[in-house]
Amino acid sequence: MSAKRRVVFLDRDGVLNRAFPEASTTRPPLCLDELELLPGVPEALGRLEGAGFALVVVTNQPDVARGRQTRAAVEAINTRLREQLPLLDVFACYHDTGDRCECRKPKPGLLLAAAEKWDLDLASAVLIGDRWSDVVAARSAGCRGVLIDTPFSHADRCSPDYTAADITAAVDWILAVAHAGAPPGGGRS
Repeated sequence: MSAKRRVVFLDRDGVLNRAFPEASTTRPPLCLDELELLPGVPEALGRLEGAGFALVVVTNQPDVARGRQTRAAVEAINTRLREQLPLLDVFACYHDTGDRCECRKPKPGLLLAAAEKWDLDLASAVLIGDRWSDVVAARSAGCRGVLIDTPFSHADRCSPDYTAADITAAVDWILAVAHAGAPPGGGRS
């Protein structure tokens, strides 16, 4: 039996690509023309890939259920990200909170589905997200959670293993943990 693969899960909007402030939250890009990778993303993901991590996006896309976004537009954006970045796969939840599905973060369904499909090691996995629900989903799946701190993170609702200013700092921490073989003390970049 082969060993399970090491993985870093990644939220999409606000982690890989720009999210657009709207009222008290953010919205995803609505079309390919709005898709803009955040600074340092290709390099950071290249470092993770070079260290042997599989990279899997896990993203909530409730605007599809809300009628503000089409599934086709979300899938086109996901396809473009897979063309530009070394991603193994993209798992998306198209439900809204009221649907009570098992895949919408903070529930761990997307991570569990990815782990089953690709034989991923959840015990050593890390999820990089920009919201409390990402960290809670990571914990629920038995993974570590890194929170990229933004005004919309609601860090008071979760206990991340590490809080980072951006994806570069998050990857620095993940690689330090992987190199040491055990998590260093929590902290902030």
